[in-house]
Formats: sequence, C-alpha cells, structure tokens
Amino acid sequence: MASSLTCVGVVWALLSFLCAAASCVGFFMPYWLLGSQMDKPVSFGTFRRCSYPVRDEERQATVMLEQCGRYASFQGIPSLEWRICTVVTGVGCGLLLLVALTALMGCCISDLISRTIGRVAGGIQFVGGLLIGSGCALYPLGWDSEEVRQTCSNSSDQFELGSCEIGWAYYCTGAGAATAMLLCTWLACFAGKKQKQYPY
Repeated sequence: MASSLTCVGVVWALLSFLCAAASCVGFFMPYWLLGSQMDKPVSFGTFRRCSYPVRDEERQATVMLEQCGRYASFQGIPSLEWRICTVVTGVGCGLLLLVALTALMGCCISDLISRTIGRVAGGIQFVGGLLIGSGCALYPLGWDSEEVRQTCSNSSDQFELGSCEIGWAYYCTGAGAATAMLLCTWLACFAGKKQKQYPY
C-alpha cells in the first residue's frame, strides 16, 4: 500500500484527525458553560442543554428535569449569538473533519495528496480553525440571555460569567481549532510528495 504523504505528512494526517475529533466532540457536547439552578447542575453548549425546568402538573410545581437534549428548534436556542456560533462552529468542524479524513486516506492511497493539494488542505484547515475560533469568541456574547442568567444567579452578562464557569468542551473545541489553525496549517505545506514528472 503506497502513501502519497511524506513522514511529515503522516504526522499532519494524525494530528489533523486529533484536532478535528477534539473540535467536533467539544462542539457536540453540552458542557461549554456550567452552572446550577434549583440546586441542580446545569450545563449549556451552543445548541444543547443539560437539566432544564419543567412544570410538574401533579405537584403543581416547577422541577428540574436532569437530562441532556437539543433545543426543540433552531429558534429555541437562547440567543442570536449562540445561533450564529452554532452555524459558524459547525461549518468549521465540518471543514476540519473533511481535511482530516482526506489526509488519512492519503496515508493509504498514492498520488492523492500532492504538495499543492497539501497546501490547499492547510488553507482549508486555517479557515476551519478561524471559523471555530470565531464561534468560541461569539459564545460569551450570549451569556446575557434569560436562560443563562437564571443559571448563573442572575449575575451573568456578556463576557461576565457570574456564578457560572466555562466547561471542558469549550476548551476542547478551542484547543482543537487553534492547533489545526497554527500547527496543522504549517505541517500541511510539507505533507505531500512532489509530483513525478512524466515525459509525454
């Protein structure tokens, strides 16, 4: 089985996969923002939430339902900034995943990744990382929404956490994007083998 990647290219392919996996897992998990409501732990992602209040008709009271789920609709996401963050980060994760899978196929298929294709892939990774980074930067703008304020002791605001804290999924998403943008983009320039010149 011939590879179209140099030794640096194999490192690039593996690191690209790890970065894409870290960003995608972090994006999907609802642990970007951690707080509590009615003495129960509550966490938010960009489009998912764990633990939410529901009306219990039997007891005629509001209780916390301790389970995770997506918002019922895109418009149900608490703030416009989080909706934009969801789209931008999702597109960025998709780009990183596309390049990572292509790079892994380059380990097994000869003539798939040339120097030029490697550089284009690095550019796509840079754009993907930039989109995810933009999503991470937009996320704190939504901390002033009513849902977040209720969870953070009514003391949160844009870029102010109140009693909440940033969760591991936010860091995971951002770290994957930063590594892809800074390190993978550079390694991609040296990933592909030089094309053979065929005398025709």
